[in-house]
Amino acid sequence: MATLSPVASRGLRTVALVAGASSLLAGCAGQATYNGLPSEPGITNHTGRIIDLWNYSWLAALIIGVITWFLTLWAVAVYRKRKGDEKLPVQTRANVPLELMYVAVPLIMLAVMFRWTVTDAAAIKDTSATPDVSIQAIGKQWAWDFNYLDDDVYSANVQANLTGEPGVEETLPVLYLPVDEVVDIQLNSRDVIHSFWIPAFLFKQDMIPGRTTHIQFIPQEEGTYQGKCAELCGEYHSSMLFNVKVVSRDEYDAYIESLRDAGYVGSIGLEYSRQQDANLNSGSED
Repeated sequence: MATLSPVASRGLRTVALVAGASSLLAGCAGQATYNGLPSEPGITNHTGRIIDLWNYSWLAALIIGVITWFLTLWAVAVYRKRKGDEKLPVQTRANVPLELMYVAVPLIMLAVMFRWTVTDAAAIKDTSATPDVSIQAIGKQWAWDFNYLDDDVYSANVQANLTGEPGVEETLPVLYLPVDEVVDIQLNSRDVIHSFWIPAFLFKQDMIPGRTTHIQFIPQEEGTYQGKCAELCGEYHSSMLFNVKVVSRDEYDAYIESLRDAGYVGSIGLEYSRQQDANLNSGSED
């Protein structure tokens, strides 16, 4: 029986250690508490689907990696040049079954992952449902405006003044959403390319000047979530933050009424620059 060289032995031990650790992490990845993502199933109607796609993609990659590592080190260990062996190894000119496997197996894996990814992406991007709430989110350098289209009120926001001191986050723009209702958000940019991102919802969408896009989802857990721009958009890009409050229908209606009572009636258009008229923040109609 052939013995492994010290180098090959160390290599096999390293692979075994890595494979064992990866398997442990993959097992944890099936739990909501460890999936490498800033969310868990149930935050929206899409997060569970996205987490499953993420976890099983990593699992497939791990399985392929382990097989590849094993075959590579097995070939190194079994077919290495041994001391005193000066014979030329047998030269194999062709191995049709092996070559077919090299082509067929990767194609099958790609086809499965492609179909799964496309199916999930289509479901996540589907905007055919009749929305219960329609909102327009406008990105601008470097803040956000929100038009609550069904209720004809708006929330206009100036650039956040982030100082790093406690409580500053409370002054950020806030997007209110009713829980367990179909929300349609129309995305527009006023100036440059922005990206609407709520990490806990596991979804982001670029906002291209002159182009309107829509996203639809159902927020399913009440709470406050962080949002941000995910596209480098200028000097204060890192300050382009907002909060999302998922609340009950009663609390949502109360917030809408508070905007109406404050005079924020109508909607904000796309004609304003980042130096937009201060009247928008004093409750004047657009």
